Amino acid sequence: MKTVEHLNDKRIEEIIKKCDVCFIGVVDGDMPYVLPMNFGYHNNIIYLHSAPEGRIVDILEKNANICITFSTGHELAFQHPEVACSYRMKSQSVVAWGKVQFQEDFDKKVEALNILMKQYSDKKFKYSDPAIKNVKIWEVPIDKVTCKEFGAPHEKYQGDDTVKRSF
Repeated sequence: MKTVEHLNDKRIEEIIKKCDVCFIGVVDGDMPYVLPMNFGYHNNIIYLHSAPEGRIVDILEKNANICITFSTGHELAFQHPEVACSYRMKSQSVVAWGKVQFQEDFDKKVEALNILMKQYSDKKFKYSDPAIKNVKIWEVPIDKVTCKEFGAPHEKYQGDDTVKRSF
């Protein structure tokens, strides 16, 4: 089993779209702070939402840098059932970095919520004015992204120029 880095934007988007939760990492002073969150994704932008105030908003107002991780397809695999160090978790992951931009425009907040809800349902939603005014919308244009598949079979990506073998 190998670790393979995917370079294809379509593959990266497929992995993101399969996830139902992402994990965001920020820096609070000199300490990391990580939270699971719901999200939406469209045109290289990750959309998140929160309460209009609180610890995470305070942190991001001081330092807008964010790391967002997506992971899916978790499956325990081994090369030999009796050898503990031959076990590993097969999975695919995307790690994205960017800067949070808070969206305050009412119509753009509605658009962002629709993108976010499309991750979970094809249903059309309506939002009340107070609900839109009382939600903090985060837009994170992706500045940098990596995508890896852990535990890929050796032969799976032979001759595929959209991947790079990591080890």
